[in-house]
Amino acid sequence: MNTASIATAPESLTPRNPTPVSEIIAALKRVQQLQGMEEFEYEWLATHGKERFIEPGETIFREGDPADEMTIMLKGEVHVRREHTGAAFWIGRSGQITGLMPFSRMKTYGGHGYAVAKTWGLRYPRSIFPEILAAVPSMAQRCVSVLLDRVREITRMEQQTEKLNALGKLAGNLAHELNNPASAAQRAASGLLEELRVYGHEKFRLGSLCLSETHLGVVRKWQDAVSEYAKEFRGQTTDLATREDELTTWLREHNIEDSWRIAPELTEAGVTPVQLDPLTGFLDADAIAVVLTQFASSLRAQNMAEAMLDSTNRIFDLIRAIKDYSYMDQAPIQEIDIPQGLENTLTMLQSRLKHVEIERRYASELPHISAYASELNQVWMALLENALDAIADRGKITLSVQVSGDMLLIEVWDNGPGIPPELQDRIFEPFFTTKPPGLGLGLGLDTVQRTIRKHRGYVGVQSQPGATCFQIRLPIEQLQAY
Repeated sequence: MNTASIATAPESLTPRNPTPVSEIIAALKRVQQLQGMEEFEYEWLATHGKERFIEPGETIFREGDPADEMTIMLKGEVHVRREHTGAAFWIGRSGQITGLMPFSRMKTYGGHGYAVAKTWGLRYPRSIFPEILAAVPSMAQRCVSVLLDRVREITRMEQQTEKLNALGKLAGNLAHELNNPASAAQRAASGLLEELRVYGHEKFRLGSLCLSETHLGVVRKWQDAVSEYAKEFRGQTTDLATREDELTTWLREHNIEDSWRIAPELTEAGVTPVQLDPLTGFLDADAIAVVLTQFASSLRAQNMAEAMLDSTNRIFDLIRAIKDYSYMDQAPIQEIDIPQGLENTLTMLQSRLKHVEIERRYASELPHISAYASELNQVWMALLENALDAIADRGKITLSVQVSGDMLLIEVWDNGPGIPPELQDRIFEPFFTTKPPGLGLGLGLDTVQRTIRKHRGYVGVQSQPGATCFQIRLPIEQLQAY
């Protein structure tokens, strides 16, 4: 190459920079990505780049602006942040090559770039890229290397953000699911403490009646019989209002005080006026009031204790589902039950399923497969979240697991509006999303595809208005999977 011709480029083509060429060359030699270049290459870059000096806080470009130049940063620091998140996702410092580069398909800037320190750089417009590659032979390889590093770093950061978003969603779902039973248990415990005080007082009043052993035995047998009947009656809601009115009428006719406190509990236990009649044979109105008030208090205390048990059982079920979902304390590769994995994932999403009908089509005696269990659960989570987003948490989702040849066929259907035909070929592309800014990074289905490929499987989609189906095929035999 004729280095002399490069060094003595026509003055009209050479930017007039205020900094001496020798100082620019010295700064270029400190750029890590330009280390080891020939002297004539440094000189060409120094004489053909246009200097730019930027003050702290000054905007360099905005998100969506056309990307039309390459910049070699000689001094300072630049931050780029997403408009919808406000967080910096890329930081450029002195010694880096940034912006549009030869071979890059970049069209617009992906964020708002601004200087955080006094910044000095050299700018090269897209129009002279062919000249750069011709005059600086090593630049092609250097640009490709920078682009690869850039793709890896951006992908890593976006994947990390996607994981954090997924973790945030999971934590939000779990917080909601745990909050409900925990709040119910707390209310029941608080009510139980108060009710135990009432029960103790009513027990004391019952003792003050000085009933004979025979009459106490009759009262005890009556309470035991009603309690057993209440277990069978519990949950029935037929004519409760009518039953309560009948009990209230009976209590008033027998001059029982506080009938408004006694009748509701007796009604829920299934007590009828006929069952109260035996008490009138040996007890007066005041004694009946004491017996029934004490019994109603015991029923309330029992109901509260059962509510606490139900709530704590729900919490333990959630904890078990979390452990099963994450395969905590287990080896990465497991013999897994696909339907159980889907069910565990549904448990994680329970707060979004209140208005969703789930239809299950699981074939009987399905084989277990050897797989990275926690990674497959992330696949089910991504597909189910997409389905819920498609139906806006109201509609129908169908889960199907069948054997198809030597593969397991897993299908996730939803009755949402469908995916437009022109987008179906793009939905698995990294960073492609149809969601509004801030609601998705476009890595969910990319993660699904990479995970299924890791298991030597296949993923596909069929969609039309009212019926979208994501199909996953996984090999049954372990030797085919790894």
